[in-house]
Amino acid sequence: MSAFLHRYGSQIARLTFEHLWLTASAMLFASLIGLPLGILLTRQQRLARPVLAVANILQTIPSLALFGLLLPVPFLGDRAARLAIVALIGYALLPILRNTYAGILSVDPALIDVSNALGMKGLQRLVKVELPLAASVILAGLRTATVTCVGVATIAAAIGAGGLGELIFRGVASVDNGLVLAGAVPAALLALCADGVLGLLEKRLAVRR
Repeated sequence: MSAFLHRYGSQIARLTFEHLWLTASAMLFASLIGLPLGILLTRQQRLARPVLAVANILQTIPSLALFGLLLPVPFLGDRAARLAIVALIGYALLPILRNTYAGILSVDPALIDVSNALGMKGLQRLVKVELPLAASVILAGLRTATVTCVGVATIAAAIGAGGLGELIFRGVASVDNGLVLAGAVPAALLALCADGVLGLLEKRLAVRR
């Protein structure tokens, strides 16, 4: 084990950082898109079905196929990391969007009536009533999206975007189970850590609700 870590430890550390960067970048952009769009859909509910249908379709496309479909796109195909982030955004978007939409709609209408009676405007009601009450549901979507991104990011190595998938693909190509585990175990630990941290935060918000 010590010999293996001495040989591959620096690579594992570098690829773990790349994996984190891909996942964090995708989650940042997916949140910036999914949260406001989910809020908008609660105000324009006639748009909810087609928008959620598009997000569902993106979610059902196999990851390797989606990477391949995006390769010919000029701006994206120039850089593998950029392409991988866009693909990961597509996979993270559905749970964030759906949970934001469902969480806000699940707020008790009586509380909405009370906030209106108190003279709250739309933005005030959203910030002080709807978002705090829907926070645990929204966070559950972020939690699901993060775990999904960590897993799908391993496939990004197939297009040269880096990440822990490089070790997995190299291990498969050389029939080296050690290399496969060197990529798979850190990726699994990243997913478990992210899920655990967000799960604790989700429980705390659920209790406050």
